[in-house]
Amino acid sequence: MAKPVEKSKGEPLSVKAPAGRVIAVDTLPLSYEALKPYLAEGCTLHLEAGPSGYRLRKPILVPVKPGTSLRTFDIVNYVVSSLSDRMTSLIPWVLDSPAMMRVATHLRRYRTSSPSTLYAYTSQMRRFCEWLGRTPDELVAEALHEDGSPDPGGIKRIRQAEEEYVGELQARGRAPNMIKAAVTAVRAMLIVNDVEVPRILLPQGRVVYEDRSPRPEELARMMEVADLRARVIVSMLALGGFRIGTLRRLRYRHVKEDLETGRTPVHVHVEADITKGKYGSYDTFIGAEAVAVLRLYLEQRRRGSPSGKIPPETIQDDSPLLRSDHTREVRSLSQKQLHTIVHTTYVRAGLSSEKRGRLYMLRTHSIRKYFRTQLAALGVPRDYIDYMMGHKISTYHDIQMKGPEFLRNVYAASGLGIKPKTQVSRLDMLKEIIRAWGLDPERILVKGALTEPHRVIVAPASREEEQVKALADSLKEMLRKDLLDGRSPQP
Repeated sequence: MAKPVEKSKGEPLSVKAPAGRVIAVDTLPLSYEALKPYLAEGCTLHLEAGPSGYRLRKPILVPVKPGTSLRTFDIVNYVVSSLSDRMTSLIPWVLDSPAMMRVATHLRRYRTSSPSTLYAYTSQMRRFCEWLGRTPDELVAEALHEDGSPDPGGIKRIRQAEEEYVGELQARGRAPNMIKAAVTAVRAMLIVNDVEVPRILLPQGRVVYEDRSPRPEELARMMEVADLRARVIVSMLALGGFRIGTLRRLRYRHVKEDLETGRTPVHVHVEADITKGKYGSYDTFIGAEAVAVLRLYLEQRRRGSPSGKIPPETIQDDSPLLRSDHTREVRSLSQKQLHTIVHTTYVRAGLSSEKRGRLYMLRTHSIRKYFRTQLAALGVPRDYIDYMMGHKISTYHDIQMKGPEFLRNVYAASGLGIKPKTQVSRLDMLKEIIRAWGLDPERILVKGALTEPHRVIVAPASREEEQVKALADSLKEMLRKDLLDGRSPQP
């Protein structure tokens, strides 16, 4: 955080009763140590930028009481950092409400501290309160007597309001899962404020706006029309199976070792801190097509943009793998920017006309489905696919204990890719011969990778030779069995 300076200009959104010295803050998250000299007498923070570094359209005034402790400051920091890039008007709405601050405290201390979860709960809760015409604190006060004991009449009225709200959302055509999310947010606020409301019936859950995995030819078309950065995004989603939130948090250090030694596919170890839910780390890989465009993209950044708008960049271990081109400063792409880039690429490729209800059939998350469906079709076991996608699975430790080299061989054996191959190699010829015999060569290679000892193969040529040998041996074994059975081999 930059050293705070006094600031008094602008017409910012303000939390109640701003007081004390006004301090400009242009970097998030907030630094307790940098603000410590001002906390003895209290101060008011003039927030000018979000965590991604982008200027806020409307600055926000956040008062900090005299003698604020580190633990209290941490909750304020969590609220400000989580909501400033999403909906700044929610920040004063939360900070002014003791009931909502208890929700933020619960999520920060006892859950995953997810900014997305806080945004989802607060935005859903505000919609409910605006519909009802009450504040969260008024709802809590209605459900409890002055001594803190439950008020049965107030609880009954809140439950009735929830049921009516469900009916309102249904009448507006909201999907069942969206209705469930709305009620969950209201229940979370009530529970952390010691209000127990009997459960209500909810619409049966079902997928209303289905999406689908893009076909290989559709992804190939996207790669043709996309700019270099968009090709990196599309290929890494398709060949690495990343969630969009994880992809934007990747750093150069995640790919540095394999990228600089020329090892393909490139191993990416994803730490728990950058995963959805932070449940645990996992390992995945990116294939040759993604590696090729990633190298070009990093080299472009090292040279800087031809127009001079973006200066040459020194790529370091902590440099974002995908950076924004809206500023000369090195900043990660925001999740919203990533969604926009992918959707724009769909439009350029002519793939944005297919819709299901209000939503497109092909969305950003759809490309991640390509990773699953293609690997499954190529014979990779489901548990291995789930592990490489960061899902919680019962065999998590069993797969992790096999090590990245074992998984690298399984991934490479599958032959996962996007563009169709234009040249017929020895490997391709053997695959076609084996297919003519009614067998699946990819399944043979995956099965071999699952049963063979761990091997470290660096060069793609060496890996192809290993695969040629494995398929040739399999073909010889089929011929031997036919000869022993006294039959003439027929394709």
